Amino acid sequence: MELIFEKSVPGRHGTILPRSDVPRANDLPAGLLRGESAGLPELSELEVVRHFSNLARRNFAVDTNFYPLGSCTMKYNAKAVDEAVRPFAGAHPVLPYLSSGEAFVQGSLGVIHQLSRLLAEITGMQAFSCQPLAGAQGEMAGIMMIAAWHRSHGQQRRFVVVPDSSHGTNPATAAMAGYEVISVPTAPYGDMDLDAFTKTMNNEVAAVMMTCPNTLGLFNPHVEEICAIAHRHGALVYCDGANLNAILGKVRPGDIGFDVMHVNLHKTFGTPHGGGGPGSGPVGVSEQLLPFLPSPRVTQRTDGSYCLVEAGEQSIGRLANFYGNFGVLVRALAYITMLGRHGLVEVSEQAVLNANYVMNRLKGWYDLPFDSTCMHECVFSASRQMKHGVHALDIAKYLIDRGFHPPTVYFPLVVKEAMMIEPTETESRETLDAFIAVMIEAADLAETNPEALFQAPRTMPVSRLDETKAAREINVCCQ
Repeated sequence: MELIFEKSVPGRHGTILPRSDVPRANDLPAGLLRGESAGLPELSELEVVRHFSNLARRNFAVDTNFYPLGSCTMKYNAKAVDEAVRPFAGAHPVLPYLSSGEAFVQGSLGVIHQLSRLLAEITGMQAFSCQPLAGAQGEMAGIMMIAAWHRSHGQQRRFVVVPDSSHGTNPATAAMAGYEVISVPTAPYGDMDLDAFTKTMNNEVAAVMMTCPNTLGLFNPHVEEICAIAHRHGALVYCDGANLNAILGKVRPGDIGFDVMHVNLHKTFGTPHGGGGPGSGPVGVSEQLLPFLPSPRVTQRTDGSYCLVEAGEQSIGRLANFYGNFGVLVRALAYITMLGRHGLVEVSEQAVLNANYVMNRLKGWYDLPFDSTCMHECVFSASRQMKHGVHALDIAKYLIDRGFHPPTVYFPLVVKEAMMIEPTETESRETLDAFIAVMIEAADLAETNPEALFQAPRTMPVSRLDETKAAREINVCCQ
């Protein structure tokens, strides 16, 4: 397929603009003008439409095929929630900040207020801010509030405790906030070792960060005890809510001792997650952290109207120029409202059922480091296939040839040759059976014809890329 620049023909164009019938504006100063042509491709409208339509056909998406990307919840998202955004499309982001414009965005402010209250109810937190633009920013907001809380008590603590099976953003966030990270190993039951954790805790620990369930797809059986131990040392406990879709309606993190958490709306509540966004990471807190929530906050007056109110002096301040990724907030509210309490419970039940179905069907062909009932995802190891020279990456490439997106490979780091599979709650048994059949096929090929896996993918425009060079020399590889 030719690049759009290769298709360019000098002088060709797709539009003819009418001659201007308004007075010509003053010319821009010479210093603001380009010294040479922008070098844009010149094509007709038809050529442009066909080029990008053909590119789209080569793209892999949840709308086209199964996407079992572990830890990312790549589920199908109902088109109804996309439609819910349309009535708000014309709202200008500046309006809520203008005294005269507040009246024009009562619906938008109402969406934020109602969603905040629903997220608090779902998670057991006291209140939420929907301002964070991504899960990582919600995570950063949570740690910043914890740090501010400790400072308000005259304390300057040094450490944050993080399990070695955590999301990579957890230790990164703690380090960015100025803390030293203490990593706790994984126990044979697949989560943070309780004995090692207990020995780690001291009065200089500011927070304990846990992904619950964790990246191995397991729920820590000692989570309440961990929270209690942390609190006895004056530390707060942070819940990475990236895997909330596994426990919706079953467990509220706030009820078992967590003090602050973020929620990935783009994983759990109805927004497409591919392509790097759009994301949204509302952050919720227990009562003691309310004064530290980001500013401004959406509040409801006694007459029922809504407004933005700047928070007090203890607030960690503004996180974004405007109030959050609003389209994602609308989709989340529509999704929650559409499903209701019983529907959200069914989401978690179906997600857990699908993951355990895949796990039990495949554990005869792949090593299962932690062989116990999982939550929303399961983690296999390709260590058995390594005996034949086959790596997890080879299996992933073979899946592409067979029409499936690969699962997450080589993460979490605590599992050698990891393959993390999250089937999500929206896939049918027939789809899972087809995926399972190909995974078994790959395991058989590893023993009988490993070369077939080494050559995959053979049906794509390119086969095996030098991924290290692509990461280090992106400009060269993209030319």
